Amino acid sequence: MMAAEQMPKKDWYSILGADPSANMSDLKEKYQKLILMYHPDKQSTDVSAGTVEECVQKFIEIDQAWKILGNEETKREYDLQRCEDDLRNIGPVDAQVYLEEMSWNEGGGLAIGTVLLIEEDKYNIYSPLLFKCFLAEGIVNGHTLLVASAKEDPANILQELPAPLLDDNSKKEFDEDVYNHKTPESNIKMKIAWRYQLLPKMEIGPVSSRFGHYYDASKRIPQELIEASNWHGFFLPEKVSSTLKVEPCSLTPGYIKLLQFIQNIISEEGFDGSNPQKKQRNVLRIGIQNLGSPLWGDDICCAENVSNSHSLTKFLYVLRGLLRTSLSACIITMPTHLIQNKAIIARVTNLSDIVIGLESFIGSERETNTLYKDYHGLIHIRQIPRLNNLICDESDVKDLAFKLKRKLFTIERLHLPPDLSDTVSRSSKQDLAESTKRLGPGCGMMAGGKKHLDF
Repeated sequence: MMAAEQMPKKDWYSILGADPSANMSDLKEKYQKLILMYHPDKQSTDVSAGTVEECVQKFIEIDQAWKILGNEETKREYDLQRCEDDLRNIGPVDAQVYLEEMSWNEGGGLAIGTVLLIEEDKYNIYSPLLFKCFLAEGIVNGHTLLVASAKEDPANILQELPAPLLDDNSKKEFDEDVYNHKTPESNIKMKIAWRYQLLPKMEIGPVSSRFGHYYDASKRIPQELIEASNWHGFFLPEKVSSTLKVEPCSLTPGYIKLLQFIQNIISEEGFDGSNPQKKQRNVLRIGIQNLGSPLWGDDICCAENVSNSHSLTKFLYVLRGLLRTSLSACIITMPTHLIQNKAIIARVTNLSDIVIGLESFIGSERETNTLYKDYHGLIHIRQIPRLNNLICDESDVKDLAFKLKRKLFTIERLHLPPDLSDTVSRSSKQDLAESTKRLGPGCGMMAGGKKHLDF
């Protein structure tokens, strides 16, 4: 098979004068017509040597085009390459998409124009860390940021972003910290029951080169990086007056102001193509914190049946329209565990492209369960996008475990231990067994055994 990266960067369809949607018979007809026209033996004897040379070069190009487009396998590879080049020009933000299956099995990151919804953990301890890593990656890559919050001043949020580890020495220090945090039990050779010894080892799926950066949760991003970045802040108490009145059954004042603010930034910075961008290949990273909470003036967390229950879904619908027509990507954290009406959660999920839920073990039975002693919570993959499709994909991997150790925030697959202790209850064994049973071939780099997050 001819690899896509080995193919010359030429438009073989234009060389044959054909449309990319043309079928094989049309391509063959155009090839036969052109190959006879530019064949060296068909040229007149009275033409100049330069003209003959041009015809020979054209003849060679036509022959090369047919070798690629005339074979179903190489034509498919070339079409995938064309799609990949188009996507690389407009997205994703940080990664390449594995186009052969149009799924997020390699790389990761957010596609341009998509929304990532993070369902906050109960005490809102770990979701802010994911939120800040997304913003920190934008600063490191020189992207424009838009930070919106009703609880905390965006300027203060930027001051608390984790520090990136940019050089090899820092990466080495980071890896050593991973090693130092291993439990003593992990260094002891585990005795496996005889019935498990002959089973094949679990494959972790495709592993691609790392994109993005590592982050140290114990340190703050350098001030000079923040000062050199281009960012816009939306702090709700400063933007909305308490005397502002809106018509019933419309968006809340906070949502209206935020949508207007996002629209203005997209237009002024040229992310929608209306104005030239100040920086080439720039992307607008939008971060919205605690959306749907009472701080935003929304009452869906206060009662099950409210008069303005569609305000949040209307906001997301308009937001998606802005994202789809601009070079931007958005991450939203939402306290879905406080929303009383489950139908609203279903609508919010449908209006998001990627949905993940954080479940913290704090205050739950799993906090003292020996099966989960090495972890601080679970990450539930609710929904992942499927490009060029009308429906979203649901990952086979339902449960991923995460832990925070001083400077490290790691996500791992949750595996059933080969030997369950007699002190563990039957219900705990069945609970973990069911979680492990649902683990599939993988979901991106996190499920593939990667130790660090990529944004």
